[in-house]
Amino acid sequence: MKTVSLGFIPLIDAAPLIVAAEFGFAAEEGLAFDLVPAASWSMLRDMLDFGKVEAAQMLSVVPVARSLGLGGGHQPLETALVLSMNGQITGLSAPCAARLGDVPFADPFAMGRALMGLGQPLRIGVPFPFSMHVELLHYWLAKAAPNLRYELRTIPPPRMAEMVLAGEIDGFSVGEPWGSHAVDVAGARLLMPGAAIWSQAPEKVLAMRSGWADENPDVAGRLLRAVWRATRWTADPANRTTLSEVLARSSYLDVSAELIERALKGRLLVAPSGQEADVPGFLTFFDGSASFPWRSQAAWIGTRLAERFALPIERSAEAARKTFRSDLFRRHLAGVGAALPRASEKAEGAMPQSERVSSAAGQLILNRNRFFDGQIFDPVPAI
Repeated sequence: MKTVSLGFIPLIDAAPLIVAAEFGFAAEEGLAFDLVPAASWSMLRDMLDFGKVEAAQMLSVVPVARSLGLGGGHQPLETALVLSMNGQITGLSAPCAARLGDVPFADPFAMGRALMGLGQPLRIGVPFPFSMHVELLHYWLAKAAPNLRYELRTIPPPRMAEMVLAGEIDGFSVGEPWGSHAVDVAGARLLMPGAAIWSQAPEKVLAMRSGWADENPDVAGRLLRAVWRATRWTADPANRTTLSEVLARSSYLDVSAELIERALKGRLLVAPSGQEADVPGFLTFFDGSASFPWRSQAAWIGTRLAERFALPIERSAEAARKTFRSDLFRRHLAGVGAALPRASEKAEGAMPQSERVSSAAGQLILNRNRFFDGQIFDPVPAI
């Protein structure tokens, strides 16, 4: 039995790694997963950089940012599998929410206008400077609240509610269950799920040091197959209650199973008053080829970073593409029933509804893919 060390942050979207370890998917591949928790994304990044773990749950933006020389560190990172799509939630502290008024949950433009109406700069907590939380916030607020003044503060997800309660931040964007935790503990109000900004945003990936999978093809293949099978199990509604109870353990998330199951169902308690909201596609692990590392998604991230940090856009998009190793996904998962799209890039934001498309083995379903403002990102690979 080969032991593979994997780093994770206590979030619901660490579920595929936990499930693979707990329910035998790793063992079926002759692997034993040593799951190593980290208190922050910077700590997890350093664990990966210095070889303390062989792979890790990672923010999808981190490998791309590293390829552009952003965010510190020099060890190139890459991914061959997406662990989760979306799952982010933006919320506001109780004092600010009291002044917000009656604004519909998950209405990007109405919520943007309401935030501008607060008439104050907002301190918004985010888990890491290079994260999908940050990219979606900037994208949303630039279009829906162009006059809003705000600053971002980096706070580990499990401490988000504590910082809201202490008055250190006015709002947050974080992965579940920590947004719901802030409602329960600090009286926060949830405003905007990430899925309402971009319905197909890659949130967490299985990150490895660049070249590790090529140098260790047998172990890498077994790792990818175990985690991919775990994403399929995780996505099955019949497994939600069991999954919630496992994730709730003190060794993993150490919160109530009820909080976790809410997020898995996409049924969120958005305010202490008891108001609830259904969020279709709130968090996706498997459906719609969610685990496939689309190079076009990496190119979108690279383009956004290039625009904000004044980098060459085409060169940045091309560097970003190389961090999403769709070739490794195809190589190692071709024989286990994984959906393999014919292409590794697509127009992001161009699908108003789910569609059947051709694949290497017949057909597959791609989920709805829309940006809230109707924009389409059509990547053109560099020649």
